[in-house]
Amino acid sequence: MDVTTLLILLLIGAVATLVSGDKLASKVALLFSLVAFGLSINLLLQFNQGTDIGFVSNWIANPKVALALKADGLSMAMVLLTTALTPLIILSSFGNSFNNSKNFYALVLFMAFAMAGTFLAADGLLYYIFWELALIPIYFIALIWGNGDVDERKKAVVKFFIYTLAGSLFMLVGFAYLYSKAGSFLLEDLYKLELSNQEQFWIFFAFFLAYAIKIPIIPFHTWQAKVYQKAPTVGTMLLSGIMLKMGLYSVIRWQLPIAPDAAKEYMPILIGLSIAGVIYGSVVALRQKDLKKLLAYSSLAHVGLIAAGCYTLTADGLNGAVYQMIAHGFVIVGLFFAAEVIFRRFETRKIDELGGIRSQASGFTSMFMILVLASVALPGTYNFVGEFTVLYSLSQVNIWFAVIGGTTIILGAYYMLKMFQNVMLGETNTKVFADVTVSEAIVFVAIIGFLLFLGLYPKPINNLVNPAIKEILAVINR
Repeated sequence: MDVTTLLILLLIGAVATLVSGDKLASKVALLFSLVAFGLSINLLLQFNQGTDIGFVSNWIANPKVALALKADGLSMAMVLLTTALTPLIILSSFGNSFNNSKNFYALVLFMAFAMAGTFLAADGLLYYIFWELALIPIYFIALIWGNGDVDERKKAVVKFFIYTLAGSLFMLVGFAYLYSKAGSFLLEDLYKLELSNQEQFWIFFAFFLAYAIKIPIIPFHTWQAKVYQKAPTVGTMLLSGIMLKMGLYSVIRWQLPIAPDAAKEYMPILIGLSIAGVIYGSVVALRQKDLKKLLAYSSLAHVGLIAAGCYTLTADGLNGAVYQMIAHGFVIVGLFFAAEVIFRRFETRKIDELGGIRSQASGFTSMFMILVLASVALPGTYNFVGEFTVLYSLSQVNIWFAVIGGTTIILGAYYMLKMFQNVMLGETNTKVFADVTVSEAIVFVAIIGFLLFLGLYPKPINNLVNPAIKEILAVINR
């Protein structure tokens, strides 16, 4: 069995969900997502035993395009993130009702298929196809099932679509040029290219536009907060928990090894832009009155630090970035779900209209508090492992990068704990806040259990990712 089985399963799941009807759609989607996660675990076990679970087959003769899927520790970590979060995201939606739910859940599974394909693709054109396919379902999820004023939602979603599509076109041009040099789109052939400094600059810049918009990195972030706010919570979870990791992953997999000299030359600028996002996201989060927007800017600050780790070009930086990608994926999904649970009870996301939840729902309060502490990288959580490793890598480049980047922990602790105090403590709200349901508790417990387990025992992910990072660094430093 190889990784194509997983992609086929997700695609079949999307079709089965579409034809299952509105009443069964959520359950069918959850079933297929759980099977996909189980299959991912099985593939991981095969991978750890030394079995080759990748796949390569000729697809198009001219231009030379292959159905090439690379399964190493890095791609497997991202696939596991995708398949682990997808059933949790689907289960988290069980407290909501959606019109044409069969279309909604089919799009969720199709998006998981496209994102998993992006992480596995080892052919440039195939990678680009998966990259673009992932954009289509989230566009419709946010546009059709989003919240708030319709005109504002359309404006936010169209801006997001145009931004990301425009950046992707630059990347496509870069791949076309690389094909003219290598005669192939295969990743291993592109790694072997010896490009001039000028060629590397233009390739690096073309890729950077696509990735900086997707992550996002300042000043390409202007679409993010509005889309996160206007999308339904399931869409926001998919965007923040998994989709933005496509950009960060691609920096490590595609951009740095193909244009390493450009990355080394512009390292201070790239790290500077990334850290600027840390500061900007944290400062703006301090001023937010909407809970979902606060979490959106918090996410911007955290991914800025991850991007900075990627651009250090060090083993600690790349490893730490991957650790933090995984930790951030789980914790941000948990936080957005907590915001959704509050909205279901109180029908508002305005922080000054909330309060007193602790006295009514001790279980929810405890779980929300753990997620908040994980977000600010409390030791014992996996977020601490990732942020500490990234900050250490920044100190290896320049101590001031680490000092300034560390503001994400200080400012993050301030605005997250202040938010928790305003939302959960204080006088009891006039509305009744019921404690978590069984399905809600399952989502929270799964996320918290993962963050605490790997926070105390990070070795499994470390051992999985480290060999792949060493191989990429060998290409960068060749």
